[in-house]
Amino acid sequence: MDITNITSFVPPIRTLMGPGPSDVHPRILAAMARPTIGHLDPRFVDMMDELKALLQYAFGTNNELTIPVSAPGSAGMETCFVNLVQPGDKVIVCQNGVFGGRMKENVERCGATAIMVEDTWGTAVDPQKLEDALKSHPDAGLVAFVHAETSTGAQSDAKTLCQLAHQYDCLTIVDTVTSLGGTPVRTDEWGMDAVYSGSQKCLSCTPGLSPVTFSERAAARIKSRNTKVQSWFLDLNLVMAYWGGSQKRSYHHTAPVNPLYGLHEALVILKEEGLENSWARHQRNHLALRAGLEAMGLSFIVHESYRLPQLNAVTVPTGVDEAAVRQRLLQDFSLEIGAGLGSLAGKVWRIGLMGYASNIKNVMYCLGALDTVLSAMKAPINAGQAMAAAQRVAS
Repeated sequence: MDITNITSFVPPIRTLMGPGPSDVHPRILAAMARPTIGHLDPRFVDMMDELKALLQYAFGTNNELTIPVSAPGSAGMETCFVNLVQPGDKVIVCQNGVFGGRMKENVERCGATAIMVEDTWGTAVDPQKLEDALKSHPDAGLVAFVHAETSTGAQSDAKTLCQLAHQYDCLTIVDTVTSLGGTPVRTDEWGMDAVYSGSQKCLSCTPGLSPVTFSERAAARIKSRNTKVQSWFLDLNLVMAYWGGSQKRSYHHTAPVNPLYGLHEALVILKEEGLENSWARHQRNHLALRAGLEAMGLSFIVHESYRLPQLNAVTVPTGVDEAAVRQRLLQDFSLEIGAGLGSLAGKVWRIGLMGYASNIKNVMYCLGALDTVLSAMKAPINAGQAMAAAQRVAS
C-alpha cells in the first residue's frame, strides 16, 4: 500500500445494534480523552481500587480476586482456563453455541481433556445432561459453560448449573461476556467460581478489556498449582502483584491507562443507574423490539423462557439474502446488525440491544430501517406494522 496520501482516520458515525461492540456512552469517550498518567502513579492506583470495587458491584461479588484483564473478553476466557486447568485434568464443557466450542479449545490447549455436553444451538444448557456427565466422570474437576451464548441469544440457568457442579466437587468457569450489566449476574449467590466478561457489550465501553472474578476456592486452586501457568502474561499469581490490595504495586505490565479510565466511567454510569434498573431497561426495550419484529412477521430462534433481552437472534425470511440486507442497512442507514455464526450462518440476524444502545429510539430506528429494506426487496413480511406495534408496548 502506498502510504503517501494516508491521513488521520475518521470513522463514520454508526448505530451499533449487532452482537458487539455496542454504542459507547459519550461520557466514556470523554473519560478516555483525559490526560494519560503513569500506571504506577498514586492517583492511578487509587482509581484501580475504585475500579475493583465497581467491578465487584457489577459481578455481585465480594471476591478479592476481581480485576480487568488488559485484553478483550477472549483473553478473560483464557485467563480462567490457563490458571485453573492443568495438564491431565478433566473438564466438563457445556456447548450450546460457538463460544462453548472455544471453551473446549482452551481446555485442550491446556493439555486437559474436555468432556462435552452438547445441546442444540438456540436452547439453554440442559442441567440433566450436565448431571449425567458429572456422574459418568467423577474425576472431573471443573465445569465450564456460557451463561449468555452470544451466537444464539440463549441464556442458561447459571445458578442450577453451578449448584450441580458443586454437588460433584467441581469448580465452575462461566462466560458472562454478553450478560454482565444487561441481565442478572449474581456471582456469589449462584456460586460461580471463575467468571469472565467483556467491556464492549452491556457495559457500553470500548472493546479491549475483560473483567474477571475468582472465588476463594478458585484462587486457592490457582495458588496451589503444581505446574506453571502456561501463559506468563495471564498468570494471576504474577498479575495480582500489580492489582493487589496494597498501595505498593509491583510492575507486571503497562496497563492500558486510558481504556481503564473508560471502564471506570462505564461502571460509574452503571452504579448511577443501578443494576436492577439496567436489567429492567434491557428487558423493556427487548419487549418493544419483539413486538415490532413479530408484527412484521419475523420470529426468534430462542424460546421466550430463556431468551436474552440484549441479544436477539431473528430468523431470516425465506428467499432473503441476509448479507444483502445487512449491507443495505449499513450503507443506507449507517446501522449495524450481526450475522449468524457457525451452523446459523445465513439463517439469522443477531440484533443487539446492549448498554447505551438499549433505548427505544434505537428500537424504532432499527424496525423502521429493517421494514424499509425488506419491503424494497419484496420480502414476505407485514410491511408498515412494526413501529406501531413496538410503540404500543413502549408507551
